[in-house]
Amino acid sequence: MTRHEPHVEEADENNLDVGKPKDWAAGLPGVYHSMQPALKHMGIERSARTLLAMNQKQGFDCMSCAWPDPSGHRSTFEYCENGAKAVTWEATPVTVSSEFWAEHPISELRGRSEYWLGMQGRLTEPVYKAAGSQHYRPVDWDTAIEIVAEKLKSLASPDEAAFYTSGRASNEAAFLYQLFVRGYGTNNLPDCSNMCHESSGVAMGETLGVGKATVSYDDFLTTDLLIVMGQNPGTNHPRMLTAMEQQKENGGQIVAINPLPEAGLRRFKNPQKPRGVVGRGTDLADQFLQIRAGGDMALLQAVSKRVLDAEDRNPGGVLDHEFITEHCDGLAELREHLSHLDEPSIREATGLRSEEIDELAERYITADSVILCWAMGVTQQRNGVGTIKEIINLLLLRGNFGRPGAGAAPIRGHSNVQGDRTMGIWEQMPASFLDTLGEEFSFDPPREHGVDSVDAVRGMRDGAIRFFLSLGGNFASAMSDTGATEAAMEHLEMNVQISTKLNRSHTVVGQEALILPTLGRTEIDVQASGPQFVSVEDTVSAVHSSQGRVDPVAPNLLSEIAIISRIAHAVLGRRIAADWQGFEENYDLIRDHISHVVPGCGDYNRRIREKDGFLLANGPRDSRTFNTATGRARMTVNQLDPMNCPPDRLILQTMRSHDQFNTTIYGYNDRYRGIKKGRHVLFVNPEDLARLGFSDGDLVDVHGESADGKDRVLRSFRAVSYPSAQGCAAVYYPEGNVLVPLDETVQGSNTPISKGVIIRLEHAAAAPVGDSSQEKAPAAR
Repeated sequence: MTRHEPHVEEADENNLDVGKPKDWAAGLPGVYHSMQPALKHMGIERSARTLLAMNQKQGFDCMSCAWPDPSGHRSTFEYCENGAKAVTWEATPVTVSSEFWAEHPISELRGRSEYWLGMQGRLTEPVYKAAGSQHYRPVDWDTAIEIVAEKLKSLASPDEAAFYTSGRASNEAAFLYQLFVRGYGTNNLPDCSNMCHESSGVAMGETLGVGKATVSYDDFLTTDLLIVMGQNPGTNHPRMLTAMEQQKENGGQIVAINPLPEAGLRRFKNPQKPRGVVGRGTDLADQFLQIRAGGDMALLQAVSKRVLDAEDRNPGGVLDHEFITEHCDGLAELREHLSHLDEPSIREATGLRSEEIDELAERYITADSVILCWAMGVTQQRNGVGTIKEIINLLLLRGNFGRPGAGAAPIRGHSNVQGDRTMGIWEQMPASFLDTLGEEFSFDPPREHGVDSVDAVRGMRDGAIRFFLSLGGNFASAMSDTGATEAAMEHLEMNVQISTKLNRSHTVVGQEALILPTLGRTEIDVQASGPQFVSVEDTVSAVHSSQGRVDPVAPNLLSEIAIISRIAHAVLGRRIAADWQGFEENYDLIRDHISHVVPGCGDYNRRIREKDGFLLANGPRDSRTFNTATGRARMTVNQLDPMNCPPDRLILQTMRSHDQFNTTIYGYNDRYRGIKKGRHVLFVNPEDLARLGFSDGDLVDVHGESADGKDRVLRSFRAVSYPSAQGCAAVYYPEGNVLVPLDETVQGSNTPISKGVIIRLEHAAAAPVGDSSQEKAPAAR
């Protein structure tokens, strides 16, 4: 029988088009690129039912970024281009048929791109790869659950298993997942936050006593000065542009600090306003500092020193002495440390002129309120934790906490990654949480810390971790050091993935593997007690409900909660006092337990049903209280250790294109940067290209250099002359993960150093595009 498969046009990297980068974001092209794929893949009715319900008070939460929703009136079109693409990607009516698995061996699927895999459509039935087989085959749900349960019960120790979580999992699913894992007997709960904002949590936890943003949505609209550091909102958080526009209309200023001059930092054409359609739009950044990658700590220290120098010239007129005296420790030590800063070293580390730093310091000193926000461009630097501590130092000097328009704001990149952590998805939850959890469910949770994402791969590599279960996500592609990660995952005895669509992690398998298909966030979830909803937490700690609006793409799908409940019941039985069947049938029962266990979530079922949900308490924001060891905010001394990049090398960062979300590739265009029809590009400053003996358009092999001496290579990438900071280069993620060494991580957070890889360029050798010279992982067993 002939089966129809979706026609998927793969990129021909030889036909890649390179044009001029844009100096503005959104506008009518944003509308077109939102609606065109939706109408093409979902049709008018399904597009309307999904897009008009997205981010609405009685709708479902966007499954892409964690940008907060407006607290008052919401637009009818409360979504961005990339949110629309995410919905289209999930809510497609195209499905993977039963015949697909017999026709496509895993070895073939492994050679396909992420784009091709995702375009095959939604997964609709559990599939199983037996040891020795090269094919998945459909199985029923009871069989799939039994296979997983028997494997878990056969392990010599619970610590031989690792349980990963993607940031798309709901609060209810996350709480249930961590309960199951701890009931099983391990804290091995790596998650996607380990790869991104772990540095923020560590730095803010040590200095402020909370690892979350200390601002509300409204604070972004009213702040005098918004400093955007290491973040590209136009692509990664497009709805933030509306808030930035409103802040400018309210008289605020914006400073952007980034190695690349991104369109979304420069000008915004709001497609919901006339001037955004036919006019110039709104200029955003009043000052753009094109910083050298890894130079942010040096810049922040230089600004703090200028603030202290200004205080010396005008005693009592610059620092917030009342705030510092009442709430802070460490000023004297910080002042002493910064007094020894060497200005030439600062200029070298940052690539900036002293006058540019002077201007930023003056803007900071004269602003009544300041928000400093950041994302991966800061957290994935080698000194990411120390850099964020310097952000906190600068904000503390003028009391920019606990008042309107002021605070620190790590901008999360995945819709519920913050909520998952609140619910207990962390390998090192505090004893107080474990005590309460154990009391609630009548068991003794394990106390020894588990593995994070990097250590999970090391455990697979070394044979310590034999079983891997992933609640969403695409671990194989998301992790650093692709060659090492895939080789490690090939050692697994069982790899289980709870997923909506095919991805690379389904093709990187060891002995046995299962794919368990699940409902998407757009879909109606009906259980024994009736229709269900879930909840999520955004980047400013606002918790709200999310309820799908379209029928499931297939009748056989189970929700994440149902899958977790059934596995937990099969593995644990009555080992802990948990009503697994009841949890599956009625999510209110899960929320009742959340009320008893999770700090700040009391009376959860009532509060989550309020129109706007509720805001979790935040000491620095709400009352200028700091839950540190001393009960006071801490100014810290951080040693400046600039990257040592030889003249014939460059500092590489990985980044998303505009046609992707995390590892999900929607297409092969990156229109803001002028790239069409391909992804194998290396962005390099034109002066650097000339200095190193290359020209725009050359094919180059990109060699990553690391302490272990391994030669990690991206082959035959096109060099694109681009106005990036001198001495720096950029490549798309996840392709660039090949170059990021597993064993070099951010000190203090163990986060991959994806914004600080030393590379050298060579003219391309005759090798497949994207090939790595690392030892290849063994074939599926």
